[in-house]
Amino acid sequence: MKYETEKILRELLSYLDSADYIRPDSIPNIDLYMDQVTTFMEGQLKSTRRHPDDKIMTKTMINNYAKNDLLPSPKKKKYNKEHMMLLIYIYYLKSFLSINDIDKLLKPLREDYFETEKNGLSTEDIYSTSFEQIKKCFPRFRKDIEEHVKLSEEFRKTLSADKSLSEDSDYLDFLGLITLLSADVYVKKQLIERLIDMMPD
Repeated sequence: MKYETEKILRELLSYLDSADYIRPDSIPNIDLYMDQVTTFMEGQLKSTRRHPDDKIMTKTMINNYAKNDLLPSPKKKKYNKEHMMLLIYIYYLKSFLSINDIDKLLKPLREDYFETEKNGLSTEDIYSTSFEQIKKCFPRFRKDIEEHVKLSEEFRKTLSADKSLSEDSDYLDFLGLITLLSADVYVKKQLIERLIDMMPD
């Protein structure tokens, strides 16, 4: 079973190593129509899809974001580079935050920095710095995953100390690891929501 655990760890770390983000210099400097926006997002973020037929971002989603003021309305049906950066923020945040929380978090970015500068900072400055800092966290993410895998091994060993669980060992490995990762996500989500609640209106 150790081989399988090591295999799972290798696959998780390989997936983490392949993770990337849309760099500012890869976002077109020209305004894009809706079809071009969805094509760009699909192409750049396809590695984040769980299933091959999953949609990254649809026209309906983008229209709803604009309708609910989560995204500034396009000008003459065109979206600029800053629209794209906000869409990327929304894409990642919507996997674990409510629309209301995303709205509160991004509202100052939309109102104070979109297509303008505040204190010498632009949307692109903030976007670039945010994601460069995230990249610096990846070594710690690797270490956390390795630690979670080790703890999941202890989970099964503790359960099987006095029992024959050979038939269930695969399931228990996955249950232990997923439970530990879920606890990590849950706690951090709670902290993120608490921080959003602490933000001034």
